[in-house]
Amino acid sequence: MQPALDLFRALADPSRLRIMALVRSMELSIGELAEVLGQSQPRVSRHVRILAEAGLLVRHKEGAWVFLRIEGAGLAGEVGGLLDRMMDGSPAVAEDAQRLDEIRTRRVAEMHSYFDAHAEGWDGIRSMHVSDGEVEAAILRALAARPVGYLLDIGTGTGRMLELLAPGSQGAIGVDRSADMLRVARGKLEAARLGHCEVRQADMYALPQADGSIDTVLLHQVLHYADNPAAAIAEAGRVLAPGGRLLVVDFAPHTLEELRSNHAHTRLGFADEAVLGWMRESGLEGRVVDHLKGGTLTVSIWLGEKTPLAKRKAA
Repeated sequence: MQPALDLFRALADPSRLRIMALVRSMELSIGELAEVLGQSQPRVSRHVRILAEAGLLVRHKEGAWVFLRIEGAGLAGEVGGLLDRMMDGSPAVAEDAQRLDEIRTRRVAEMHSYFDAHAEGWDGIRSMHVSDGEVEAAILRALAARPVGYLLDIGTGTGRMLELLAPGSQGAIGVDRSADMLRVARGKLEAARLGHCEVRQADMYALPQADGSIDTVLLHQVLHYADNPAAAIAEAGRVLAPGGRLLVVDFAPHTLEELRSNHAHTRLGFADEAVLGWMRESGLEGRVVDHLKGGTLTVSIWLGEKTPLAKRKAA
């Protein structure tokens, strides 16, 4: 009986009902919720704590920010659906939705501002290799053999790979260490109306996903930032389900030291033998998918498939 009492006590407040409705619409920070509700952040934090303790909200921290979401499955999802039906037509909910649209519009504007500020550096690197369109077409071909399933994009950055692959997935999550990048990614996903995508702050060497929980993992132009690429691939292999696939997209070996000094690249590209060796050590059967030759840089694509444990033992 106690869980039921906790649940109904948590919901027995108009502000908490509004929070549930808002967070079902989009993932929000404490500050954004306070802005919509017209309340102080400490007061909103107290409401959020009560809802979280009742199992209705999930909190996660990104730098100085705390973001909130409702798990779509289970009790929280059922309660959220019920509240949607019961609160439909409420003037307070309609006003909150209007303020929520203002936040969504601001996120998209911030995304465009970020791109404008960083375009010169990105465009300089892009000019050295084949077009993004060619790379993305090759990625889609590499994964076309079967459904993407549950997707994890490691080092999601601004969320472009989620934009590309999430529409064909059962669910998608992007992780990145940079809170600034994740805010840009949220704006992009809001603009694309990809409601089944999530982004989280996480380290490529310590992913929050459980063992064997992901069908497709992507490392797109991320590995050259890794001081331990083998460990990054091993961690990606850990979260892959048997038969799951890891797609690595990065540069072939090159000698452009300015990418190290000006753009924080730790590694100047990768040989096929190195990437395939790391995949093999991580229980993946790897192969070279493509080498896309551009101006100065060649973009390589490698695909690894997680072999079932029984097959590995037999080998």
